[in-house]
Amino acid sequence: MNTIKIFAGVTLLMSFTILRAQDKWNWGNQVDVAKEKNVLYTDAKKTKNYEDAVEPLNWLLENTPDLNPSIYINGVEIYKELAKKESDPVKKEEYIQTGLELHDKRIKYFKQENSVTLRKAYFAYGFYNKTKEKYPLLYELFTKAFELQKEKMPHSALVAYMNSVYKYRFGGGNLSDPEVIDIYFRITDAIAAQKKDASDENKAKMNKSLDTIDRLLLATKVNISCDFVEENLGPKLEKGKDENIAKKIFKLMLDGKCLDRDLALKAAKIIQENEPTFAVAKLIAQKNAQNGDNEAAIKFFEEALTLTDDNTEKADAYLSIAKIQSKNGQKSASRGSARRALSFDPSFSDAYNHIGNLYMGSFNDCKQEQSQVDDRLVFIAAYNEYKKAGNTAKMAKAKEQFPSISDIFTEGKEEGQSVTVGCWINTTVTLERRPESK
Repeated sequence: MNTIKIFAGVTLLMSFTILRAQDKWNWGNQVDVAKEKNVLYTDAKKTKNYEDAVEPLNWLLENTPDLNPSIYINGVEIYKELAKKESDPVKKEEYIQTGLELHDKRIKYFKQENSVTLRKAYFAYGFYNKTKEKYPLLYELFTKAFELQKEKMPHSALVAYMNSVYKYRFGGGNLSDPEVIDIYFRITDAIAAQKKDASDENKAKMNKSLDTIDRLLLATKVNISCDFVEENLGPKLEKGKDENIAKKIFKLMLDGKCLDRDLALKAAKIIQENEPTFAVAKLIAQKNAQNGDNEAAIKFFEEALTLTDDNTEKADAYLSIAKIQSKNGQKSASRGSARRALSFDPSFSDAYNHIGNLYMGSFNDCKQEQSQVDDRLVFIAAYNEYKKAGNTAKMAKAKEQFPSISDIFTEGKEEGQSVTVGCWINTTVTLERRPESK
């Protein structure tokens, strides 16, 4: 007896011994044959001889269909590998169909419909993800899997489900815009429920899945109108401060360019209460400023400042505050905020321009009408700020308002001397004359 036969005999004997010790194995009427077939197909599978596994596996499937779930678990893997290697499209399709049927038989004999239905969907997805005529099947399988699992469906599977929705629509499937959006809401609700108890690492992964799902929604080309969002989701937000609904509203209104609606502002405020971010705080501030609520606008710009370490973002927020203060007539405070902006971004030309505008607009407020030279120093101060901004057009306009050489001479002053600009400006400038008229 050669070594190979001895090894095979020992393996068979050991396998029989292990199998006898196992519970929940229904060997049928031909126990010895069934056990031998089980050893033959599992050994073939272990050595990746999938073709050799087919005959003993099929015998078990036909004669002992309720033997054990393992014949279906292993059977799916065997037919999947056969299908992957098969070049003949007809034979390949036969293998795939057999694999799908094995999922159904496993459910028939061993239940576990929730998990097996999802496995079946994954199996089909692996082969039919780029086959247009199979898109309805993928949509059907993932829809059924979701109905069974709902929020327990893994987020990666939910991405595949949304992709099947996209592909089904792309392939001409009959799914209306409201139906697509309803599925999108249910999918994102499921992930939101999973995130509540997830680790930070898993939350990050789920956020990536949500980003993909959002992109797939847009790819379906659904018509997300402002009116649709207000009519269908607005009433839901009226019932309470539901963060998930608020996020959906905000996302859809962002995609639909509807952020000018009051509902978008309301949704943003709810999101900010629960998950404060610089971007949302800034948006709320800007909306309040547009609506004329300057106090609320400044409040949210100040909140935004606490939510970023980025100097450019801080500079932008301070300048926004400066502009609101300017509208309120708070010129000194406005300049102070603009200077805070420059402390974070010294090259921020908009801040220099803003201070220049404050000075240019202060002539009537600051003039004493006792000295033409002193009254016009505000324009020199403005010119200096525009120069820092590199704004040559406004530099020229400011320079046109400088004191004339005759006014400087008449008041006994000299070009080039340092003079103090009074009023709230309170800064020192170098006296210059305006260009002579041609």
